[in-house]
Amino acid sequence: MPLALLALAIGAFGIGTTEFVIMGLLPEVASDYGVSIPTAGFLVTGYALGVMFGAPLMTVLGTRVPRKRMLMLLMGLFIVGNLLSALAPAFSVMLIGRVVASLAHGAFFGIGSVVAADLVAPHKKAGAIAMMFTGLTVANVVGVPLGTLVGQSVGWRVTFALVAALGVIGLAGVAKLVPDMPKPEGVRLRHELAAFKNVQVLLAMAMTVLGFGGVFAAITYIAPMMTHVTGFADGSVTWLLVLFGLGMVGGNLVGGRFADRALMPMLYVSLGALAVVLALFTLTAHNKVTAAVTIVLIGALGFATVPPLQKRVLDHAHGAPTLASAVNIGAFNLGNALSAWLGGVVIAAGFGYTAPNWVGAGLAAAALALAVVSAVLERHDDTPSAVVAGSVADEQRTAVTH
Repeated sequence: MPLALLALAIGAFGIGTTEFVIMGLLPEVASDYGVSIPTAGFLVTGYALGVMFGAPLMTVLGTRVPRKRMLMLLMGLFIVGNLLSALAPAFSVMLIGRVVASLAHGAFFGIGSVVAADLVAPHKKAGAIAMMFTGLTVANVVGVPLGTLVGQSVGWRVTFALVAALGVIGLAGVAKLVPDMPKPEGVRLRHELAAFKNVQVLLAMAMTVLGFGGVFAAITYIAPMMTHVTGFADGSVTWLLVLFGLGMVGGNLVGGRFADRALMPMLYVSLGALAVVLALFTLTAHNKVTAAVTIVLIGALGFATVPPLQKRVLDHAHGAPTLASAVNIGAFNLGNALSAWLGGVVIAAGFGYTAPNWVGAGLAAAALALAVVSAVLERHDDTPSAVVAGSVADEQRTAVTH
């Protein structure tokens, strides 16, 4: 089982690298194609939208395919998309390549989350999901900084060619290490769709959109923010992304550990602190030391929400969780797309490169409010059952007495 989780983490590493490396290379890509920074930001938005729509589409197409085979097919699609990005002669073609690669993202993490959870005992599910997502977070410590360094040194096209090679390694890892896990008997598409009637599933997805969207509002434009506002040299963006990745690794592991113990309190703390830190980033971005510390905190607090939100979806979509799990991954990227677009809007409006931080703070605060609503509704739903159970117990005690 540990080897299977390692294989999923390898695939996640490649996907995480291609998702995040573009943020450190936006100035280089924009310069090569002769477009503005906000326009280049569409490479982030396009990828995120591709994940959002590709997650349910690819999962539905794979409902009749064994999970291992589907994971392999998704890695193949990922390789093709990154090769297209590396060879793109025009900005529009690169955007298409980003979208093609993104189609594999949501379904891979959605199906992979289900596979990871099925490999361990029920009380360890969030930890197993976090282990798979460790590949995504480690990508921000190793893959993204190295990709940024390569892109700034010898060209961003080389970076995407290397990312395609990572996809080949991920494909081989899944083929070799993930056990054959046939689709559960009796589960049909209508069962998967039924999960979306559960208000708690929908609320968890909305929290996902807003919470992680808050992170991307700031991080999408980290390169121009750090160079134009903070005063870092272009080469410093690499190690700043390492700091962000280290924060993500720590937050992911802490979130996975506590999600199996106190899921909702973990969400309250991480989302509330994230809103505060993002708001403060508007001020801390003007100093190199405080900016660096804030970047670590954003990564940690943002990714501390990932395992608990993914587990909450799986818990409330029990019986047919694959599609809901994949759609929740799409929800992460809907938040990414929304925040990247809003960040570009406020920058283009002349509010400066720190303005997206306020956008992120607002999104995170809205996610916290939804977490409170979700908990209140859950307690309300549980109360009638508790009252009925108590009444039945009282009647039984009375009957025994008499």
